[in-house]
This record gives sequence, C-alpha cells and structure tokens, in this order.
Amino acid sequence: MPYLTGERHQLPGNRSELADYQPQHFLFALEQGVATITLNRPERKNPLTFDSYAELRDLFRALAYADGVKAVVVTGAGENFCSGGDVHDIIGPLTRLDMPGLLAFTRMTGDLVKAMRACPQPIVAAIDGICAGAGAILALASDIRYGTARSKTAFLFTRVGLAGCDMGACALLPRVIGQGRAAELLYTGRSMNGEEAERWGFFNRLCSPESVLAEARAFAAALAAGPTFAHGMTKKMLQQEWNMGVDEAIEAEAQAQAICMATNDFHRAYHAFVAKEKPQFEGD
Repeated sequence: MPYLTGERHQLPGNRSELADYQPQHFLFALEQGVATITLNRPERKNPLTFDSYAELRDLFRALAYADGVKAVVVTGAGENFCSGGDVHDIIGPLTRLDMPGLLAFTRMTGDLVKAMRACPQPIVAAIDGICAGAGAILALASDIRYGTARSKTAFLFTRVGLAGCDMGACALLPRVIGQGRAAELLYTGRSMNGEEAERWGFFNRLCSPESVLAEARAFAAALAAGPTFAHGMTKKMLQQEWNMGVDEAIEAEAQAQAICMATNDFHRAYHAFVAKEKPQFEGD
C-alpha cells in the first residue's frame, strides 16, 4: 500500500497545540513535542492545592486534543517532586467539609489520575527528593518513572488516618510492584528510598539528582520522535487490558495492530528498512 496522498489529514473536532498555554498553578513548557509540567512551590516541597489539582486535571484532559504534544514530563522545582496535598490549603479545609463536599474533592483528585491514564501521550515522571501522598500517586499514574537514590516515595494516607485506597492506589500500585509489596506500603505509609523503588520496579531507572530531569526529557524526546500514534495505542491497550481476559486481550490487540498497520508511519518504517535508512515518523 502506498502512502496516503494529499494534505496531511486534519482530525475533526476541537484540536489544540497548547503552544501558548499558560497555567496559573504550575509551570508548563513545550519544546520539540515534549511538554514539561513543573510543580513550582519549592519552598513547600511542591504541594498540591484545590486549584492545582483541578488545573492539572483539565490540562491532561486537553492533551487528548493537543496534536503538537507527543510526550509529557512531570517534575518538581527545587530538590523535591511533590509533598502531596497542602496541609494548610487542603487538609485543614477538608476537616470542615460535609460528606457531599468531601466526595466532590475525592472524585476530583481521582479524575486527575483518570485524565493522566486517558491522555494518549506517554508520561515520564522525573522524581527527586520527597514524593509523597498525592505526589506519589502522580508518579504512579505516569507511564515511566526516573528517580534518584536520595528520593523518598511514600503513600502517606494511613499516617493521617485515611485508607491507602486513594486516587486508584489499590488498583495501580499492585500492578507496578506486586500485591504484597503494595499492601505493605499502603498499610504502613512508610517511604521507599530510590534504590528500593528501583529494585521493586517502581522506578524504571535511577539517575543522579543533577541529571534526572535531563534524562527523563531525553527519554521523552526519543518517544516523541517515534511512531506517536502507535505509542498512544500502546498506552490505551496497557490501560484497557487490565479488565480483559487473555482471549479478549489478544483480539483487542489484533484490532489495534491492524489499525496501526494502516498508518503512514508503518509504511515509512518499511520503506526506510528497504532503503537501509532510519525511519522518520510523523505520528500519522
């Protein structure tokens, strides 16, 4: 089959490049298809607030329509990733909310994780220092995690009298590190150092504190230069197949792969192989 001819196909609907996006509660930069989200309250170890939760949720939802964003990096300013929900801006006010208000909050925080898992771009977390509570969930909801030996990751919820089942932790964490290890962390709220996190499979790689962000960006850039339509399909299948039997998963993958075989990127790869050249993927 030859390449599709004519102008590059423009998807219908409200598409966005996000090149001019200016958030209010964190930093955002877009360079060569890689968006970097930086939690930017270093004096407090980058805690989340009601507003930053909501703005992050809305941004990850918008990424589904952002053709110019091919991969995402999430990090924290200073020497920490994220200390979780702000004690003064979130925890205190929560003690004064009624049950409908509390449920609205917990659903909003869960919606952030849903948005991260639903956005088609791979998400790479660059983690140094404190990665705790909701910050640990942001790391967990990412697709790839680069950390440092000095980092401390903790699912702190039981330390404040709450259950470990927050923002999808009981579904996501066992799939990353195993049921027994996840149970220990979620029951105790203890922290993992970077070496343990890598050994248990929570971190994909350990880096030096000085290089962790650069290495995460380099990995994201390599993904952004690849077959991004196919990457989005891989992410979708990784998410959907959690709830499938093996036969269903094999059929779903047959359909997904057939769709990818109809893309120009698949044909570019074949023609580049024949010509003994490196394929130049364009995500279509």
